[in-house]
Amino acid sequence: MKMNLSHFEAAVLFALLTSVVLGIVSKRTDRERLRYGLQCFGYFVAALFGLSWLMYLGHG
Repeated sequence: MKMNLSHFEAAVLFALLTSVVLGIVSKRTDRERLRYGLQCFGYFVAALFGLSWLMYLGHG
């Protein structure tokens, strides 16, 4: 089965999987893990949109 993802979808999938791993390995309790994972995911998505706008504006 071949997955055909756009660049945006691949970046969001990377953000999700990375946030899950960071949440699991970084904190001690389940509540802290969930909160940290969601926080990391939010930061990744915010960085994705911020950097995409910078590239859009810089490209002219």
